[in-house]
Amino acid sequence: MAEKTTSINPQNGFCPQTKTYQSLRPAVPLPPPSQPLSIFQYALSLLHSSALSTTPFLIDAPTARHLTYSSFLRHVSSLSASLKPLLSQNDVAFILSPPSLHLPALYFSLLSLGAVVSPSNPLSSPSDLAHQIALSRPALVFATAEAADKIPQIDVPIIILDSPLFLSMLECDAKEEPSLELVDQSAAAAILYSSGTTGRVKGVVLTHRNLIALMAGMYHNKLGEDEVENAAPHPVSILTVPMFHVFGFFMVIRAAALGETVVLMERFHFIKMLEAVERYKVTYMPVTPPLVVAMAKSDLVDRYDLSSLQALGCGGAPLGKEVSERFREKFPHVEILQGYGLTESTGGATRTMGPDEAKRHGSAGRLSENMEAKIVDPETGEALPPTQRGELWLRGPSIMKGYAGDDAATAAALDSQGWLRTGDLCYFDQDGFLFIVDRLKELIKYKAYQVPPAELEHLLQSIPEIADAAVVPYPDEEAGEIPMAYVVRKAGSNMSAAEIMDYIEKQVAPYKKIRRLAFIDSIPKSPAGKILRRDLQRHALSKL
Repeated sequence: MAEKTTSINPQNGFCPQTKTYQSLRPAVPLPPPSQPLSIFQYALSLLHSSALSTTPFLIDAPTARHLTYSSFLRHVSSLSASLKPLLSQNDVAFILSPPSLHLPALYFSLLSLGAVVSPSNPLSSPSDLAHQIALSRPALVFATAEAADKIPQIDVPIIILDSPLFLSMLECDAKEEPSLELVDQSAAAAILYSSGTTGRVKGVVLTHRNLIALMAGMYHNKLGEDEVENAAPHPVSILTVPMFHVFGFFMVIRAAALGETVVLMERFHFIKMLEAVERYKVTYMPVTPPLVVAMAKSDLVDRYDLSSLQALGCGGAPLGKEVSERFREKFPHVEILQGYGLTESTGGATRTMGPDEAKRHGSAGRLSENMEAKIVDPETGEALPPTQRGELWLRGPSIMKGYAGDDAATAAALDSQGWLRTGDLCYFDQDGFLFIVDRLKELIKYKAYQVPPAELEHLLQSIPEIADAAVVPYPDEEAGEIPMAYVVRKAGSNMSAAEIMDYIEKQVAPYKKIRRLAFIDSIPKSPAGKILRRDLQRHALSKL
């Protein structure tokens, strides 16, 4: 009997025999899985020695205080020596702190020891923190003095990050270099907390191997930045996303591995961000769509010299064509490199690379190296070809190990063959570009039709007088659910609800039109920039 052959379409990566999509990117070599290797060791192996002397690694935006690479690595070594007696391999360290010059040193020190980094939002409620601590079961807690008050009573040591004790741990003179820990690549490196927009927060367990796979791809391709014309000789990024979120977490590791400079802001502020871009000649920014919308629509950006900016790495949600085009009109020299990923995929799953791919408006790019995908019909379980919509499934070396303390959730998300069910309704086009339609759980069920809120939000955001918008389901006796919009008007706008709804009605199918609208001061969002639809739904229901 002849062997079954498979043929992969070179245009889109689809294999009709297996009904899977393969990455069109060149495969990136990874170290043997059996080789003991932490993400700290791997990142250090990529760092060129020329960066170890006077190159700034971290800059505090408001004060201009900075740490060179040599100072940073000295802090990591000192802190590792101080923490080694307190932690064993695989022990979890729960961290509650805003961004600071010392936080990356703590992350890298813990990773070098084989401990598990578990950072949380310092603005979390005490009940959320109690839930996260119950999932991760930490052996040690690090927190600022302000945040420590919210931590529940637990029989675990707490180290205050802004105390003289911790600062002395960064500067202690170790008599000898700490021995290098042999860390299994399959061991947990981090527990990061999912945004919880569709349910209770879960602790996503990422391994050293997950992070190594992601960094290997970024190192070999550098997010397409080398294809940007007139790239600055030394890349400088500003961290506009929190370090406890997967986006900020891997961007710090990425910057260290590539010898780049990172500008930190303790709290995001639009004007202060613009000032920092001008002052520190920032070349690259990881952003979420709301920030792109703000930059495209705000007149404030004209007051600052942003000419150093070369590229934005945009993730977290799809970015509409109208917003992309408006941004390009205002910033013709800046490429928007869109990407898609989840905490469960270590952030990286698809991305655009270079100016040509960046022109694919609305797309999240092509599959990242070493990644494969399926589009699965949610009703039948059938894997679908290009242009057909279904749930996106992903498989590859950056897919999470599972959820901490939740075997049922792990089994629901990962099948026996290692496929991750993303919960996102998507399709690949004929050229292998991924398009995100919406979260499956967020689709509005209008009669027999499904209405994607993101599609209506993009149209609303294209209206010049609208600063921001969100669409949620509203209960209706006859239709089941109807699309309801929450709109933030720009200052001075008197645009009425009827005018907005009429505008949208002319551009969509009848079942998709907005049938209810309310004005609001701001759209509630997670730290990653995702719309908190449940908060808006509760608001809508309270008005019934």
